[in-house]
Amino acid sequence: MNIKRIFGAALTVLGVGFLIYTAILFSGTGSPVKPMIIYGVLGFVFFLSGMGLIRTMNDAA
Repeated sequence: MNIKRIFGAALTVLGVGFLIYTAILFSGTGSPVKPMIIYGVLGFVFFLSGMGLIRTMNDAA
């Protein structure tokens, strides 16, 4: 059980959630731009950091 891999997966899922929420805000009419930028950047950062954690882990048994 690798804690870094679990944390990386959690960050990736959280990032995807933020990106989906940004897409929902973008599709709505009359929504301000500031929350879209904030959630979009947070989602992008979480997604990339989670993928980086998963990618750099070695499968040493």
